[in-house]
Parts: sequence; structure tokens; C-alpha cells
Amino acid sequence: MATTAPTGSPLSQPSLTHPPPPRKLTTVKALSESPGLSSIPSIYTFPKETYHEQVSDTKEPIPTIDFSLLTSSHPDQRSKTIRELGKACRNWGFFMVTNHGVPERMMKAIIEVCREFFELPEEEKRGIGGKHVLDPIRFGTSFNESVDEILCWRDYVKIFQHPEFHSPKKPPSFRFVVVQIYLPSSIKKVYSQTFFSSSQKSR
Repeated sequence: MATTAPTGSPLSQPSLTHPPPPRKLTTVKALSESPGLSSIPSIYTFPKETYHEQVSDTKEPIPTIDFSLLTSSHPDQRSKTIRELGKACRNWGFFMVTNHGVPERMMKAIIEVCREFFELPEEEKRGIGGKHVLDPIRFGTSFNESVDEILCWRDYVKIFQHPEFHSPKKPPSFRFVVVQIYLPSSIKKVYSQTFFSSSQKSR
């Protein structure tokens, strides 16, 4: 004879599974500077079984792309450079660029303002932009922290500059330095004069 559990009995209730609590995300900079940190948290380490075989010979030099050839008047030269660029992306994932037209002083300036940005308090960096992967200004650690199972051991700031120019408000010099690289030289001069004029008035 079959028996049934009374209504309200634990046996009659469907088993409920509670989702795990959301991860408390922090910046890699803050994490690495934590006094109690003795090892890299597991959320930042890939299991050994996910490692891929080496794809490039370590003795092979890092690919170098001559940026000026991408605008060459010779189609064959442009095509060759584009093929080299594609090969570097497939086999290495990165490459060095030469003849890009950015002066060394400007490269040093952008490194310095980026350093200033990452030295900002964590709350300020987290609040500079949206959370969607396609937002024009975004600060984060991984591509999509809400779904990534393994996070990247890095902090980044992503800024769209085309077709509309974007820049975080802090540090104040960030926008000025970045715009020097982005805008055509004819506009840079006017922008530079306006910037310095405003700076003098605010003193």
C-alpha cells in the first residue's frame, strides 16, 4: 500500500538550491597591496589542465609592425604589412609598433597620467564609467567580471575615442594628454592654447 507525505511535510517540498553569494570584487592593485596577502587567490589562477601548448618559439623575436607601411601608397606593401599584423595577432596576441608617429615625450606623458589614474582611490576608479562591456569608458579587471570564471591579474581602463572622443574626468591632465594623440595637429594647437589659458585663469 502506497503512502503519501502530508502536506507541509519536508518530504513534499521541492529541494531548493540557493545561488552562491556574489563575489566581492576588488582591484588587483588593492589586492596586491593587501598586507595579509600571501598568495594569488584561486579566482585569478587557471587550472593546469586548461594550459595550452606553447604556440611560439621563445627564441623567435617579438613581431614588429612598421605602422607607416599601413598607409603606404604601394598596395602590395600595405597588404604584406596587414598579413604580418594578422599573423602576429594569431600566433602571439601582441606585437611591437615602430614609426607610429607618437613622440617619446608623449609616450612618457601618457604613461604618467595612466599611473596617476591607477593611483586614484578605488571608489573613484570604479565610478568613472558604466558596467557594460561596450560602454565608452570602463574600468575593471577582467572582460566581464560578472560572468568570467577566472579573472585576469590586471587592472585596466578602456576609453573609446572614435567616432566620439571620451575621457575620464580624473586626473585632470588625462584628457589633455590623450587628446594630443587623438586629435589632428591643426586642432591640437587650439585645444592646447585653450587648456593652458583655462589653467592660468583657475590659479
